[in-house]
Amino acid sequence: MTRVSNFTAGPAALPLAVLEQARDELLDFEGSGMSIMENSHRSKTYERVHDEALALMRELMGVPSSHQVLFLQGGARGQFAMVPLNFLSSGKSADYLLTGVWSEGAFEEAQTLGKVRTAGSTKGVGYTRVLRQEELELDAGAAYVHMTTNNTIYGTQWRSEPEVGGVPLVADASSDILSRRIDVSKYAMIYAGAQKNIGPSGVVVVIAREDFLSSGRKDIPQVWRYATHAKANSLWHTPPTFAIYLVRGVLRWVKSVGGLAQIERWNDEKAALLYSTIDADPEYWRCPVERESRSKMNVVWRLPSEALDEKFVKEATAAGLVGLKGYRTVGGIRASIYNAVSVADVARLCDFMKAFAAANRP
Repeated sequence: MTRVSNFTAGPAALPLAVLEQARDELLDFEGSGMSIMENSHRSKTYERVHDEALALMRELMGVPSSHQVLFLQGGARGQFAMVPLNFLSSGKSADYLLTGVWSEGAFEEAQTLGKVRTAGSTKGVGYTRVLRQEELELDAGAAYVHMTTNNTIYGTQWRSEPEVGGVPLVADASSDILSRRIDVSKYAMIYAGAQKNIGPSGVVVVIAREDFLSSGRKDIPQVWRYATHAKANSLWHTPPTFAIYLVRGVLRWVKSVGGLAQIERWNDEKAALLYSTIDADPEYWRCPVERESRSKMNVVWRLPSEALDEKFVKEATAAGLVGLKGYRTVGGIRASIYNAVSVADVARLCDFMKAFAAANRP
């Protein structure tokens, strides 16, 4: 078996140790005589996995006692609807900070459910940076402020949270959650699709302040109420048990390597290595993102021509460096260097880039 260096934006690379354990336990989980996928979600066997995953998420993220951790379904797009459905009550408005495609998607979905406004946008500069504090036009009476912490398509990332006063801050952190240490107490809610840094596709992690959860509407179907799932420990209906089992494996791995402090060091090292390679040859590689907004998760760049972009992706794939084609609407090259992508993987990519540039000068 030959493992490739996987730079796909998501579903993304998972730690090899986690996959190997899942393989070894697939047919007989902890002597139960069946797979974890076959165990009832009401069984003690699965319950231990579920509770450990929730506890590890709380421990690794430093989640305060004021917040709950939930496992939900429907992807981050489901949250685009669920957040306004719960908290955008009649007579209220919500502020959205637009920094890319996914923040636009959240805004558009919320528009179908209530009154929302753009409190800042970098679309006018091609989403090449995140918003600056002085650019925000916030409503002090807003139901919440919604942001996207990392923009996978455009390769931008917030370095710190915007100041929003006393308004609840809601963040889609799908593509950079668990990649660095943050102060969870600054957020009323963080949600994230698992398929970048936490685990496989199929489960969404929600971290939310209890008082914010309890303020949600009571006149919507139970399945769409955050409070329903919080009260039932994310077991109100059948959860994606195998996905949560793999989440537990990833969280165990993060803890075993030194927690978020070590993960953050590795991510800083990977980003510095790749950006320095790009910046060392600015006539060949061009990163369109303003330096202060550069993502440490999704690095985007261009070659001198689209033909060279295509050749680069083709030859990189043949060399075992996969998932480097830019998003279909923007083109170019994108390397998603999530937690499970090693420093060695990024070093291989940088070596390939240097060799490719030397052999393919226009």
